[in-house]
Amino acid sequence: MKDFEIWMEFEAVEPSYWDIENEFCNIQVRMKDGRKYGINVWTYDFLKTAIEYDKKNGYKLDGLYQIPPDLFVKELTRDCIEKAIQDLLDIDNNLERVLNSSIVSQTDI
Repeated sequence: MKDFEIWMEFEAVEPSYWDIENEFCNIQVRMKDGRKYGINVWTYDFLKTAIEYDKKNGYKLDGLYQIPPDLFVKELTRDCIEKAIQDLLDIDNNLERVLNSSIVSQTDI
């Protein structure tokens, strides 16, 4: 039995609208101990789409950089995301230590 439940935006909002291989979404992971994580998830292909969008529209210095999401996955499916979250939890039961962390201030070094 899993120690977490996941709410996935693509299941709650227009489930047939999403491109599972080229899209982004938000998820919420709720741990049985009460911890909650809001996670921004992108597919690998969406990174390319985001870069092209920024080049076309002159954003982020014409696609020179991207601000990454919290997690990249192959596809936006429950199976893929649950497996990814479970693997991360197997590495460390605190997702904040294994996911993309925010910048570190000098006082943290």
